[in-house]
Amino acid sequence: MPMNKIIFLFGLITMVFGASAQSIYAPLNADYYHLIDRADVLNKNFSESIHTSFKPYKAVDVVATMDSASFLTSIQDQFNTKYIKTDHWEYWIEDSVSSQKAILEKIYRSKADFLHVNTNDFKLRVNPILYLSAGRDNNNSSSPFINTRGAQIRGSIDNKIGFFSSIEESQIVFPKYVQDYTADRGVVPNEAFWKKFGDHGVDFFTARGYFTFNASNHVGLQFGYDKNFVGNGYRSLLLSDFSAPSTFLKIQTKVWRIQYTNLYTELVADAPFSSFGSNGTQEFPKKFLTSHHLSINITDNFNLGIFEAIIFNRGDSTGSAFEWNYLNPIIFYRSIEQYTGSPDNALFGIDWKWNLVKGLQFYGQGLLDEMVISELKAGNGWWGNKFSVQLGGKYYNAFRVSNLDLQAEYNMSRPFTYSHESIFTNYAHYRQPLAHPLGANFKEAVFIARYQPIPKLYLSGKLMLSKYGTDPANENFGTDVLKDYTTRTQEYNNSLGQGISNDQLYVDLAASYMLKHNLFIDLRHIYRDRESGDPALSSTTNFTSIAIRLNVAAREQSF
Repeated sequence: MPMNKIIFLFGLITMVFGASAQSIYAPLNADYYHLIDRADVLNKNFSESIHTSFKPYKAVDVVATMDSASFLTSIQDQFNTKYIKTDHWEYWIEDSVSSQKAILEKIYRSKADFLHVNTNDFKLRVNPILYLSAGRDNNNSSSPFINTRGAQIRGSIDNKIGFFSSIEESQIVFPKYVQDYTADRGVVPNEAFWKKFGDHGVDFFTARGYFTFNASNHVGLQFGYDKNFVGNGYRSLLLSDFSAPSTFLKIQTKVWRIQYTNLYTELVADAPFSSFGSNGTQEFPKKFLTSHHLSINITDNFNLGIFEAIIFNRGDSTGSAFEWNYLNPIIFYRSIEQYTGSPDNALFGIDWKWNLVKGLQFYGQGLLDEMVISELKAGNGWWGNKFSVQLGGKYYNAFRVSNLDLQAEYNMSRPFTYSHESIFTNYAHYRQPLAHPLGANFKEAVFIARYQPIPKLYLSGKLMLSKYGTDPANENFGTDVLKDYTTRTQEYNNSLGQGISNDQLYVDLAASYMLKHNLFIDLRHIYRDRESGDPALSSTTNFTSIAIRLNVAAREQSF
């Protein structure tokens, strides 16, 4: 039986045993989640509602966190608190949510919704999605633009079953460096199936959605097609939202100081393509990801997370098959993986955060793909010592400047980390890394400043310095997670940035003004300078754009 049918039947069976009040999730959006995390860090002691190391957050927990943030007294923070709570009015009913300027007495009766229904047993919210952008790229013969239209639908039935769907149709001409990524990898970053649009553009349809329900007051389930993110940083070295959405079942248990998350996911092992887009004439090969994440608030201001994942496939001539042993919900898959003959890719990680004082947080991650201590002690650059490390810090109301927030982060990943013996066991989905966009064999420093001088104006600046290696023709130095690691160029003397050396500077400056609820006008400039040991790969990008967005996050291109 296909995995998606197994998951769906499992979900239906669970529903029969009853459910308590459910909650949908706040869509992943780095700028939006910054406002929520800001309340968590400024409180010093953790919110009882949210474990921030696993995203997205439940909307009901977001509202509870913002409700408890009465210590946020600046006019900007008060605006943000009301903005976020109005966004999730199902869990925060106040007269102020109602609009005094409804159109034809039906449209925008609430400040957050184009149309809505609100009864005791049924809630429905419908909103349009619009993203129109025009820009100029010094490396592009065509002017980059974004033309995205769509709709977002969310609601609940009997206050037990929640549902969410976001449907978008897009035609985009990206900056030249993003076009180069698509030409090289055969994929549009963050997306799945695509086709060519004009001479330089891409056309794709994105439909994400899920159902949620609670098996008890402490156990919630989510089944759908979307993304997840593990960690407290700008990047994640465990599981990020960089790759395409995927089909998954998530079981999340939250009790006392503990949140335990089981994630069962079907992934695309490979996506054949041509210059005209994804190959739409054959079934793409599948594989599976199962993971556990245990988050524990050790103290009121120190959290520790344990993460493990298995990538596998039990395919035969008729297609893919699921390994039933990995339905085991108990943590530490390694023993099960060994029990089945150790054919799969097992990864183990930790994450942590420490709210040292009010407004100051330190956080980090570590991932272990494979390691032999004797080889590590030898210091001979053995290829198999594969690991990734993240260290970071956040400083809110920096230097006593209200609503000035700073973040610094360091990421590194050894060569060959995340790769494996085949496309069915590497840590990738739809030809894109499941963790960091650079794959492996890199080190990176990230600096982010955010400032909100007045309630509706958001300013941000990102500076990223990265050093990474790429492969000469017919060689494998461990950057590309899609490559079979048995084709490695050398057994020993492996080091960070090996292969063709690349030094990259990325700067992203943005100003965003909220005209109406969730209607933004953006002005952005991206400067990207890549110096490569292969002169053909060196380039300098200056890209400026202006955009108007309605009910959709700004598109990230930071790689």
